[in-house]
Amino acid sequence: MPSTHAGSTADATIDARFPAELLPLLAEADLLESPAAWGAAVTPAGAFRLEPVRLERDLELLTRWMNDPEVAAFWDLSGPASVTAAHVREQLDGDGRSIPCLGILDDTPMSYWEIYRADLDPLARHYPARPHDAGIHLLIGDGTNRGKGLGTALLRAVADLVLDHRPRCTRVIAEPDMRNTPSVSAFLSSGFRCCAELDLPGKRAALMVRERALRTLL
Repeated sequence: MPSTHAGSTADATIDARFPAELLPLLAEADLLESPAAWGAAVTPAGAFRLEPVRLERDLELLTRWMNDPEVAAFWDLSGPASVTAAHVREQLDGDGRSIPCLGILDDTPMSYWEIYRADLDPLARHYPARPHDAGIHLLIGDGTNRGKGLGTALLRAVADLVLDHRPRCTRVIAEPDMRNTPSVSAFLSSGFRCCAELDLPGKRAALMVRERALRTLL
């Protein structure tokens, strides 16, 4: 949002639309732009990019993934398409602080990602958040792509995309379920560090952090 000056017509319009107590938050929000503009990352498995979800195109695929037992155990979104649609639509209809995306590897959709502002998320109540922390949720949709180290390569690529395109972000955050040992292992192998264990609603999570300052060292 551009800066405003007292007395201008534009300021009066903005002040009428938003309560005064929200204006400082809006000024600092710097919400996420579309990851579609970030382009592709080169990984050992091929070219990888993030494509924002379009429900009319992607709902059937996402519903199938959410009903995979290995995914359902940690995402808790199994059931009819309406369950997945409600979860995704909440983000699509929101203010831009969380963007649901398909992960496209060599032109094939094979994973689901949520890129979000961790410092504006309820998660921020559970750890010492910094302004502009970015968060990642992910799942590998096709079981044939699991257990091959692919998650490690893609996590590193996505964290790099976030840091490359969000200069005010100093670190990328994730909070996988402690029981999901393949996920925790993939984060550790991709340059994240486990900084704490968190008691979150419905799970005990590992707080995984990838620092911009350490990205070339880990």
